[in-house]
Amino acid sequence: MVRFVLNGSDHETEVVSPSVSMLEYIRCELGLTGTKEGCAEGDCGACTIVRVVDGVFEAVNACLMQVGQADGSEIITVEGLEKINGGALVPVQSAMASGGGTQCGFCTPGFIGALFALEQSEEKISDDAIHDALAGNLCRCTGYRPIVDAARDACKKFVEYKPRPPKARESLHKNDAGVFHAPETLSELVTLRNELPEAMLLSGGTDLGLSISKGRHQPKTVIHTAHVKELQEIVETDDAIVFGAAVSYTRALPYLDSLFPSFAETIRRIGSRQIRNLGTLGGNIGTASPIGDTLPSFIALDAALTLASTSEERELDIEQFFLDYRRTDLRPSEVIRSIRIPKLTDNQIFRSYKVSKRYDQDISSVIGAFRLTLDRAVVTDARIAFGGMAATPKRGAAMETVLVGQKWSERAVFNAAAAAHKEYQPISDHRATSKYRSMVAANLVTRLYRDVEGVETNLNVMKI
Repeated sequence: MVRFVLNGSDHETEVVSPSVSMLEYIRCELGLTGTKEGCAEGDCGACTIVRVVDGVFEAVNACLMQVGQADGSEIITVEGLEKINGGALVPVQSAMASGGGTQCGFCTPGFIGALFALEQSEEKISDDAIHDALAGNLCRCTGYRPIVDAARDACKKFVEYKPRPPKARESLHKNDAGVFHAPETLSELVTLRNELPEAMLLSGGTDLGLSISKGRHQPKTVIHTAHVKELQEIVETDDAIVFGAAVSYTRALPYLDSLFPSFAETIRRIGSRQIRNLGTLGGNIGTASPIGDTLPSFIALDAALTLASTSEERELDIEQFFLDYRRTDLRPSEVIRSIRIPKLTDNQIFRSYKVSKRYDQDISSVIGAFRLTLDRAVVTDARIAFGGMAATPKRGAAMETVLVGQKWSERAVFNAAAAAHKEYQPISDHRATSKYRSMVAANLVTRLYRDVEGVETNLNVMKI
């Protein structure tokens, strides 16, 4: 039985597979058709709903979320906003209607969900916050000015909504259509993983969710990791920070902003808030995509993974984790428990650069990450990693060798950039040609020097 609060009322279901998408469930089973289906892959925002967990309001993509993931939370769709507000429109609805923020209306429920979550957050409302909150929602006919104006107006009229305490979560949801396990401790998780090695191991679902929303795959058995308390821990020490594998991008961002701001900016470009609220650090590592946006940064920062099973925990340098295309060193009985990232020392610099067809929310063509250690302007250590250049995210050993021992200068950087052409043999695909990727990788090495030294200021796409 999956239990959650839906639009202010207790709700429970056991008639559908717990792994069916939340979008399909609320539209087809509950008839709440205000939430729309557009891209079915988390890009357009038409399916945006609000999830409340432990009092925190978050906009999420219903198309990527399984029904079992809603257990123990509160779900608010556009139909529920008046209900939870005593029969009156919430401020963002009124502002959108009076300010001409809608034409055909298809995208409007998603925009309202995203802005309602922003309105209920503790975030300081600014134009940057509004634009970020709306970055995961597309409109084809209205134009964004009246929508942004509505957001400014609505957030001035904040009306706090007190969420209802949801029912207690359950660790097992089972019916004839499927089984959904939701363990709460690491011990329970590794026991299930050992007993059910073929089960879908689900964290946020922003990648695996596509197999359901677009691939129409219906897994029979799912093990959901999001409620495992050990995988939600964030521990900061004097020399490192450790993220549990199920920590979302959203929760990780304040720490990364403080310690590795370039890495944080890369994560903001992975996807919208809807994606960042669901997606997890461990999930991005576990899928082992050669263009996974976090992976080059983790490698360049010399991160280490803790892998757990019923018999042991072992630590592995993250670059050793990736064996071949989508193949890792994770054993069938293991799960990723945590990621440990050493902090930068005073003489270290770190940068991460992503190149893609769109600036925001697009799959990388090439992504490069660099950590250099300097001693009196001499490079004493270098860690360089690229994604999109090989079957796995890969170290740039030849570039590192060229740099180490050399004076930090544009000439040394040019020599390292030349080595990039020889180090990688990328493929051509619909995102980029092999030649383009090689040129970009070399250029990013040059960009590193100009960025660090402040030689040029216009190194990013400029937002007007």
